[in-house]
Amino acid sequence: MTLIEQIQQGESKTLELKAQLPRHDQIAKTVVAFANTSGGKLVIGVDDERHVVGLAEENVLDLQDRVASIVFDRCAPAILPEIYSANVQGRLVLVVEVFRGNLLPYYLKAAGKNEGTYLRIGATNRRADFEHILELERQKRSQSFDEEVCREQALSELDLTPLMERFAARGKPLTEEKLKNLKLVRMEQGELWPTQGLMILLGRYPHVVMKCARFRGTDMSVFLDRKEYEGDLFSQLVQAEGFIKNHIHLRGEISGLQRTDTYELPDEALREALVNAVVHRDYTNMGRDIKVGVYDDVVNVVSPGGLPSTLTAETLLDGRSEIRNRTIARVFKALGYIEQWGSGIQRIRSACLAWRLAEPRIREKGDFVDVEFYRPEFEATVPDSAGYRQIVPDTLTVQESEVLGYVDEYSRVTTADVERLLSVKSRRAREVLKEMAEKELLEKRGSARSTFYVRGKL
Repeated sequence: MTLIEQIQQGESKTLELKAQLPRHDQIAKTVVAFANTSGGKLVIGVDDERHVVGLAEENVLDLQDRVASIVFDRCAPAILPEIYSANVQGRLVLVVEVFRGNLLPYYLKAAGKNEGTYLRIGATNRRADFEHILELERQKRSQSFDEEVCREQALSELDLTPLMERFAARGKPLTEEKLKNLKLVRMEQGELWPTQGLMILLGRYPHVVMKCARFRGTDMSVFLDRKEYEGDLFSQLVQAEGFIKNHIHLRGEISGLQRTDTYELPDEALREALVNAVVHRDYTNMGRDIKVGVYDDVVNVVSPGGLPSTLTAETLLDGRSEIRNRTIARVFKALGYIEQWGSGIQRIRSACLAWRLAEPRIREKGDFVDVEFYRPEFEATVPDSAGYRQIVPDTLTVQESEVLGYVDEYSRVTTADVERLLSVKSRRAREVLKEMAEKELLEKRGSARSTFYVRGKL
C-alpha cells in the first residue's frame, strides 16, 4: 500500500497524521506506542481531514534532526526510527517510521517504565497498565501468559477428566509426559504445577466464560434469551454453538426423495469463529469475557483483546499467524480444532462465500475483535466495508476514538465518564456525545440525569 493510500484511509493502529510538528511529549508517546505494538508511521504535513498541507522544503532537514533528538532524549530503551521526507501530491511531508522493537517494553524516560509505557490501541496512544507491561515483558522472553506456572492451585486437586476424555477419543492418551510436552504442567523444585493454560482450559477462572444472548431486532435494547456458559473450554464451545443454532433458521432442501436440513449459516464458519475467539482472546484481562450475540440481521462473536501486537488487518488477510496463547493453541491443534496455522480467517470467508452468503465483517474495535456474520434475509443491508478492517470512520476524531474504546470496554458511557476520560468540562463532554450520536457512532438512552449512551450503528 502506498503512502497516499494509507493517508486516505486515515489514522489507525499503524498511522498517525499531524499537520505540523506536535509537542515533544506527543511525538515520544507515539513512537513508544508504535514500538510496543505493531510499528507504524507518524506523518507530519497532513491535517485531520487527510489533506496534504506539506512542509516548507527549507525546514525539513531541521525537523528531521529535531525529531531524532526528541526520540533519543525521551525514549528508552533506544529506538531508532527511519526519518525521511516524501513527496505526496506535489508536497513534502516528513515520515517517522517506527518498527516494533525487541527490547520491550519501551517507555518515556522521564515517567519511567511503570508510568511511561504506551500502547497503540486503534488510532490512539494509551498508557499501559501493569498487566500490559507484564505482557510486553513476556513477549520479550518469547513466553505467553498461558505458559506460566499457576502456584495458587495444586495439580492433585484438579479434575483433568474433560481433557483426558477428548485426547482418549482421538487415540492419544494424556500421559504425564504429554502434559509436560504441551506445557500444561511444569516441574519446579521437584513438584509438578499446573500452568495458566491448564487452568484456562479447565475453566477455573471466573472470566473464562462465554455469554450468549438473543436480541430482538438489530440492537441490544431488548433480549429474548440469555445464557452464560462455564466449565472447560470444549464444553463452552459446544454450548455456544448450540445456542446460536437454536436461534437461527433451519432451511430444508429436497434432493430426489430425501430432505436435507441445514442452518442458514455454515457450521464450519460459526465453529471457526468460536474457536478463534477461545484460542486467541486475551486472558490476562480478568474483567472481560467472550460475548456471542444473535440479532435479526447478524450473528456476532466478540473476543477481548485486539490483534496480537505484530498483526494488522492487512497481514491477517494474507494468512499471517501470531499465537497469543501458545499452550491453548497447542492443545486445540493436537485435538484437531485447528487444521493449519493462519487459515482460520480464510476458512470463515470461504465457507460463507461457498454458500453464496455475504462475506463476514471482521473488525478490530479498540482492544476487541468482532466477527460479524450477515444473516441471509438481511444481506441487502451489508455494508461495503464487509471483510477485515479496523474501525476508523471518516470523521472519527481522537476524542471520539477514546470514547468508543471506553464504550467497547464498559458497554455504556455517561457525560461524567467522558469528563474524566477526556479531562474536559461538562459542556464539552455533552457536545462530544451529542456529535457522536448525530454521526450514529452512539445511541442515546434514558433522559435527564439518567441519560447514557451505547454503541450506535457505525
